[in-house]
Formats: sequence, C-alpha cells, structure tokens
Amino acid sequence: MKFTLPWLEEHLETEASLEVLADRLTMLGIEVEGISDPGADLAAFSVGYVREARQHPNADRLRLCTVETKHGTFDVVCGAPNARAGIKVVFAPEGAVIPVSGEVLKKVVIRGVPSVGMLCSARELKLGDDHTGIIELPETAEVGEPAAKALGLEGPVIEVKLTPDRSDCFGVVGIARDLAAAGLGRLKTRNFAPVPSRGPAGIRIDLAFPKGEENACPLFVGRMIRGVRNGPSPAWLQNRLKAIGLRPISALVDITNYLTFDLCRPLHVFDAAKVQGDITLRFARLGEELLALDGRTYRLDDGMTVIADESGPISLGGIMGGESTAVDEDTTDVLLEVALFDPLRTAATGRRLGIESDARTRFERGLDPGLVLPATEYATRLILELCGGEADEPFVAGSVPGRAAPVRFRRSRLARLAGIDLEPAEIERILRSLGFTLEGGPAEWQVTPPSWRHDISTEACIVEELARLHGYDRIPPVPVTRTEAVGQAVLTAEQRRRMVVRRAVAAMGYAEAVTWSFVPPEQAMLFGHEQPILKRNPLNAELSAMRPSLLPNLVAAVARNVARKHEAGALFELGPRFLGPMPGEQVMALAAVRFGAAEPRHWAQRTRPVDAIDAKGDALAALAVLGIKPDSVQVTTDAPAWYHPGRSGCLRQGRALLATFGELHPRVLKMFDLAAVPVVAFELDLDTLPKPKTRATRAKPALEPLPYPPVDRDFAFVVDASVPAGKLLDAVRGVDRRLIRDVRLFDVYAGPNVGEGRKSLAIAVRLQANDRTLTEEEIEAVAGRIVAAAEKATGASLRQ
Repeated sequence: MKFTLPWLEEHLETEASLEVLADRLTMLGIEVEGISDPGADLAAFSVGYVREARQHPNADRLRLCTVETKHGTFDVVCGAPNARAGIKVVFAPEGAVIPVSGEVLKKVVIRGVPSVGMLCSARELKLGDDHTGIIELPETAEVGEPAAKALGLEGPVIEVKLTPDRSDCFGVVGIARDLAAAGLGRLKTRNFAPVPSRGPAGIRIDLAFPKGEENACPLFVGRMIRGVRNGPSPAWLQNRLKAIGLRPISALVDITNYLTFDLCRPLHVFDAAKVQGDITLRFARLGEELLALDGRTYRLDDGMTVIADESGPISLGGIMGGESTAVDEDTTDVLLEVALFDPLRTAATGRRLGIESDARTRFERGLDPGLVLPATEYATRLILELCGGEADEPFVAGSVPGRAAPVRFRRSRLARLAGIDLEPAEIERILRSLGFTLEGGPAEWQVTPPSWRHDISTEACIVEELARLHGYDRIPPVPVTRTEAVGQAVLTAEQRRRMVVRRAVAAMGYAEAVTWSFVPPEQAMLFGHEQPILKRNPLNAELSAMRPSLLPNLVAAVARNVARKHEAGALFELGPRFLGPMPGEQVMALAAVRFGAAEPRHWAQRTRPVDAIDAKGDALAALAVLGIKPDSVQVTTDAPAWYHPGRSGCLRQGRALLATFGELHPRVLKMFDLAAVPVVAFELDLDTLPKPKTRATRAKPALEPLPYPPVDRDFAFVVDASVPAGKLLDAVRGVDRRLIRDVRLFDVYAGPNVGEGRKSLAIAVRLQANDRTLTEEEIEAVAGRIVAAAEKATGASLRQ
C-alpha cells in the first residue's frame, strides 16, 4: 500500500514531521517498508527557457539551443524533434546525475560545438517511457524553479506493509484515523453530503440470488450520471496516481482508482449506452464467458458473482469490470456502481480465475458497509466536478448489513494479556478516537466496534487496540520465569512413530523427498484408483488427481534423477495418501524406492542391480523399529498390480496387511521412461499398523547372555517347486522357539537329481540353550521334530 504525504495531510491535520509519522505508524502495527521522494533525484534540475534554437552547423538532426537558466545562459546541443524557441524545459546543469543511467553530466563537444547541460525527456528522469522528445513545461512555470515542483511531482511516497485483518488501512483515511487516534493530529472528513439529483433513478437493479445466498451481494447502489465529458484527468489527480505506481487512463477511470486508495472503497463506472437493459446481480452460469478489462477472456463457473445485463455478464463482482461496457473518450452517460460483495466468494473467484486486482485485494478482506452510501455521494461529486453532467437519484438494492454485536471488555484483562494498566478515562479516550462506542465502566464495558473494524470480535482484540495505541514500545519488559518443566509428553504416539521410522529409513541410506499430494489422473488409475479423485481447482491440468499412493511421485523423481545421469540411489517419503474425496479418507503412509545398482562399483566384488529382496529387507527393518517382530511376519505373493508378478509380495501378520514390496511392473517403468533401470519399492500405512502395547511389562535385557556353545545343523528338503521357501522357514522356526536361535536358507537347487517339478531347499539351523550345553539326544530330538514339521507344513522330505 502506497500513498503520499500530501495525500495523507488531506485526511490528517498535523504538524508532525515525516520521520515522526513513519515511526508512529510502525509502533501502531502499520509497518513502514520504505519512504521515497521522487523529487529528491531531481534536486539539481530546474526550469529553463529556450530563447533560441538554430540548426547545428555540422549535423542535420541536431539543434543548438540557447537556454536561460537560474545559473545563467548556456548553449545546449539537443536532438529532440520538439526542441524549439519559446518553450520551457527541464534543464540539467553540468555535474547533475541523470536518474535513468546514473551518469554524471559533463561539458562535452558534439560535432565540433561545445554543449553545456542537457534538456531532459520523461524517460531520462524516470518519469515515464516517453523518449520521443523533451519535456515541455507549462508557460506558468518560472525559470529557475525546481523541476520537481514544475512537474507537479507529489511526494514523499510512503509504502506500508499491512496485515490482512486491517482492511480499513487499505485506504489513506484508515491510516490517518489511526494517527489521529495516536495523538498526531486531527482527522478531517470528506464531503459526504447528498448531491442534488435531477430526477428519479434511471435504471433498475435486481439482486437475483438463491435463498440463503443473499450475502453474495447484500447491498448494491447504482447511479446514472448524464452528460459527462471523459477527457484526461486534472494534473493533481494524475500526479497522485503516478506517485503510487498507477497509470492515468481517463478522468472517470482515474476517479475510481483514486477512491479505491483514498477511502478503501472500490467502485466501477459503466458506459450506460453500452448496458443492455436493467442490471441483475446473480451467480454466473456454467460456461458463460467475460472479456475483462485486462484484455483476457475468462470462462466462468456457477457460484461466481457477476453483474449482468440482458447480454450476459458485464462485470465480475468485486474483482474486475468487463470490456463490453467500458468507458472511453466517447462516453457521455455513465452508471456508477458502489456495492458490497462477499469476501470469501470474491477470494475464491479471484483464485480460481487467477485475477489479481486492487478491488479484489480490498473486497476479500472485507469493506466498511457503512461507507457505501456516503461513498456514492462523494464519487458522484468528484465526477460532476471533473467531468460535468447531472446525476439521477441513486437506486439502492438490498440494505446495509447490521452492525457488529457489542463485545464485553473488562479492565482487568488489559493487565493480564498486555502487561499494562490504563485509567478508565484513557481507555475510553483511545477507543472512542478509533470509532468504538462504549457503555458501562469503569471496570467493565460493552464495546461496539465501528463498521470499518469487522476484525474486532473478542475481548483480546480490544486489548490489542489499547496496547498498540498506548505504544508497544511503552510496555515494560518482564522476564518470563519457567516455574516447572513440561509434565507430559508433547508428541502423540503417532508423531513419535513417524519420527522414529523416518530416522530409521534415512539410516538405511534413503534420502527423504517431499512431493506434491497430486498426480496426473492416469497415474492415479495405474496405482489403485479406478476413478481418480479429481480436484476442482488443480495447480495445473497434469496435477489434477489426489494421489492413491506415494510411489508415483517418487518414481517420477527417480526418472528425473536418471535423466540427469544419477543412475543409482534411494528416496523415501512420509506423507498422506488419499483413499476417497471426503475429509478423513486418507492415511499416513511411508514409501521408499531404490534404483540402479545395489552397491557402488568396487574392484573386489561384482555389482548387482537392486532386487525384491532388498526392498523386502528394508520393509522388515522399518517394521522392526515400529515394534513388529520380523519373525511374526508372513510373506504372501498377492502384491498390488503395479508390482512385478513373481518378484513382489506382501508382508502380513495374520490377515492384517503390513506392507507391500517388490520390483515395479514393467508397464509402470515404461510410463516413466525407466524401462532400462531396475527399480524396487516398498510401502506401508503407518495408521493401520498394530499399535504397540502401552501396559507396563517386565523389562527384558537388551542382550540375552548365551554362555553355552551353539550347535549348527544343515537340512536339505525336497519340496514342490510352487512351495515358497518362507513357508518352510516359518514351520522350522515354530518347532522350538527357546532353542532354535536362527534359521537361514543358504541354497536352492532344481534339476534332474530332485525330479521334475521339484526343488531342493537347504537351510541352516542354529540351536543354543541359555542354561546348559545341549546333549546329542536333545539335538536329535529337535532335528526329528524339524523334519516332521517341514513335512506337515509343506510336504517336504529330506533329500537323499
């Protein structure tokens, strides 16, 4: 938000210096980001008078001008086509710094003729883009007068940073009101007196919203003004708009822009001759389009508030007008619009269409409903003064919303929340100066906020107002003493589990990734959604579906790495995946991918590609840190369709699914252009995993002492080729969990020695007791039970 000091002084009668005003604004919570003076760079520039302009003796396109200045008379070589005798110009003397280039002006010889100083164009002074000729000043400018004054530059320019809740300060009047309340002057008011009308309203306006949706536009005021002349706006208005970075367009448009910043009251003018029939405020119909004033055509959705005539939408309520009814130099009759629009709907429409405008900035933060009718009168008066014409009676559709409810305020809350204590008279003075009305006192009041402070709704809000007007810098610092430690766990059990598993997976060599929660619809279907969950307002056309799995974005990241010659690596992500469109239909998941070689190249060993066993091991390790014993996990082969059949599986505990793992399916790799790169992955849902037991149990030692020697026995079992090795290993482990310490598969053989459709599985079993040395009889007994259990579970027989 920018404004100039003279502009502020139209609202605030003050003798305070600029420095004092800026410091006080910051203390009031309106941070001053910068102060600039457009005239400061032109301190060395002044008004000059061209007495004579003659042809340069050695150049056809140059003229030799004799210029009268406050420093004397100088000959200046100038190439501008409008350089001629009898005009007043901006003269830059020797030693002046040219703003656009930063060059120091020196005495030079141009084509054999000495030249002292320079006659300046608008671009050279950074006052515009015009470089076709030098600036011609009005005849009333006096020779030697500072150029900034003759050009009508307005400054200094103050730029403030506003918080979204202070919508009233998006107008200069709101900033002046705060300064006046802080004791830095007296607030002056604009002339809001009714403007005499020439006759009844010349137009009808209807609010055609469905029942219950009237808040889309609770109040709309339209006024016909006839016989206007829409030429350039006066110099003071143009200079004021230029100072804050706006481009003057025409008197009617400049008035609307001016009031947007002056009173925080966006309004709009329609060319009445281009409006077809009466005006209707309604929701857009799906498929309707609007060619807006920014030159772009917007396709509208139902639910967007539009101002329409018989031809369709002619303006987006609270955001931007339409090109079809825009005013121009031929406009003679205008329809002035002053309205209230729903902040939430305005913000949603602006985001959906990608439109940023000064009107939207103010409407989506909430405007003063009490200013609609007064602003109509003030805007009408400005139009009549600058453009002429006669005004009809205003047509009012809807009504002014009711005032906010009173807020209970207790004086004791001031000391408790802000650490200060003010006298009742001071409390009332501050609040009344801000526009609040009070009833009660001196210990408790009913405080009613003014219409422009819709952000005030609680007792704490009133404490904040008193604290900032009293002065944050005047609040005494008080040390905060910590009287006790945190008495309970800060993190929930779910948060601790996420933190633990995140660290464990990172320790396995995975790098953490953070990706979008959205994927292309085709990827959503590939990874589990028959019907993708589509967003109504996607970031772009590709990222329009909610992700059913974390794997698509991780695999896409792998593809980007491979394309940049990173041919091996590991990535993981912890985040939500979405099961349905409703809130709560999501689970917190962990997914990880490895790609390329399992280990870096080494002279002592051959490299191998990653495989499903790598993914299985990582998944089991992740489950182990979450309190699930690997020995209690069973492996099944019913992995989802995006895994490679036969090279993937599921980890289960009973019927409960713990994780999926394996190589990715070739069609998945082909979609991501990874057909030549091995990629394995695992994924688990943290929210559905068994929760660790919380009841107290006897602590077990971290390491079990085993002082007695172990015994190793190898068994070779012949089973059907379809029998999974895991089923055999589980059967052997369950024989005697006190003595059997480890069971490992160390060889697989299929060939003529074991028969067609059969295979040999060789396993190593370690037996060890913690209280004795095992005897040969005990070992043989366990071995016999192992053979029996293997035969019962898998139909295995010992290989001969």
